[in-house]
Amino acid sequence: MPNVKIQVTNESTVLKDGDVAAVVPALQKQVTEHFAPAWGIDAQLSYVASDKLSEDSWWLVVLDNSDQAGALGYHDVTSNFLPLAKVFAATDLQFGEQWTVTVSHELLEELADPNINLTVFDQPTATAGKLYAYEVCDACEDDSNAYDIDGTLVSDFVLPAWFEPGRPANGTQFDYLGRIKNPLELLPGGYIGVFDVTKGTGWQQMTADAVAARYADRPRVGSRRERRATPRDQWLPSRGRE
Repeated sequence: MPNVKIQVTNESTVLKDGDVAAVVPALQKQVTEHFAPAWGIDAQLSYVASDKLSEDSWWLVVLDNSDQAGALGYHDVTSNFLPLAKVFAATDLQFGEQWTVTVSHELLEELADPNINLTVFDQPTATAGKLYAYEVCDACEDDSNAYDIDGTLVSDFVLPAWFEPGRPANGTQFDYLGRIKNPLELLPGGYIGVFDVTKGTGWQQMTADAVAARYADRPRVGSRRERRATPRDQWLPSRGRE
């Protein structure tokens, strides 16, 4: 039995509790059958009512959107400083995106980098180098790259080889669906956080078309990207139930 227990709950007004509970079996299958063999990380998922969340579990909470804070606040740790993944279903629906892909995305990234502090250092020369955020879905996160599990659309994700810059092109599989052909490659609609250690400009977001944007320009408040760009001494726990 996996040591990591993740409770999934619904705090949104745009989805019914049954809608969210219904996708948990597909998410469990993705984690145990697809993700765990590649990454060596498994978890036990369960749906619970929002008033039954355990303080000893990791949480995955479906909310409306990032500017309507609600009872759980907009931070990425629970009141016990355990990992908290958040999905903004109203925002997804507003922009015609699949909320189940976002749920899958946040779940896998919560497992791969629960404290949002892991990076990979690419040092091509003695005086240059970049840190790449350890985000396993960002590079292939667009809905067009998703796949179906028992009627639920879930996110594609990269494999460990994606973070190995020295890997030859087509030398191995770089993402679950096999669409990425090179390490650190971004599919259309994908992005990754990059920190150039020689420039002093902080975290930047690199998109598939190679255009860099300021890291703070796009992330939702409380998101993994926003939290990675926030100094650790400024992190706040969730306010919990009020």
